[in-house]
Amino acid sequence: MQANIRKFIFGDLQTIEGYIDPPDALVFLSLLRFQTKKSFGGGIAEIGVYYGRSYFLLKKLIGENGRLLAIDLFDMDVQPNGTPAQYQRFLDNGKKLGLPVDENLIIKGDSTVLQPSEITDMIGEARFFSIDGGHMLRHVKADSELAMETLADHGIIAFDDTFNPAWPEVTVAVADFLRDQQGKFSAFCMTKYKTYVCRSDFLDIYCRAIAESPDLKAFEHVRTDFLGSTAVRLNNPLARRMVYELMNHTGMRALSERVYR
Repeated sequence: MQANIRKFIFGDLQTIEGYIDPPDALVFLSLLRFQTKKSFGGGIAEIGVYYGRSYFLLKKLIGENGRLLAIDLFDMDVQPNGTPAQYQRFLDNGKKLGLPVDENLIIKGDSTVLQPSEITDMIGEARFFSIDGGHMLRHVKADSELAMETLADHGIIAFDDTFNPAWPEVTVAVADFLRDQQGKFSAFCMTKYKTYVCRSDFLDIYCRAIAESPDLKAFEHVRTDFLGSTAVRLNNPLARRMVYELMNHTGMRALSERVYR
């Protein structure tokens, strides 16, 4: 089963347009597998679906019985007739992967105006909440508050594009969120693209989950202080990234998984 999921991450998933790269895909795998092992229940929510790359990874990981809520404006890829094609492409991608989208668990609209009950009524409390919607300060502030208010005690928030110089307000918003919570939440893991946050009572638990995951052994684990807590930063060397990209662009995608063992 584990080998099949890794094969999916490095194979079929890469055919879907999107931004989650192998390191974060392996973090998703590690954290969700750990939560399942510990019987940490709850639904999963994602703000910012795009064409579904991370959505279908989450769907693959939680199986048929998991509840996964997708939230997006679905207003991209506008056709000559003025109709956005994003949603249909999202649905088509699910069919292509054999992971059909549950259209009863879709919210088409602005996440910043949602009420927490609109999420919990559909999936219950969230054990994992991915935030990759609007990248301005007001968007991330609203989305982080929404995630916090729907999160299970053991829940995780994954913030996308933290420390990305193209989106500086994301970094400000995540820092503001952690400071405003006055120690109630802490960052426990960082990658090049994402920051993973949990309630501080679970900080040591999730740090150990990252440290002990067999799927994350390929990375250098660096302890990094950030706003009052010590997180694990997963360093992915440039040389490995270059080899991985070269293999993908020269028809060796089927073997690229070996780069991250």
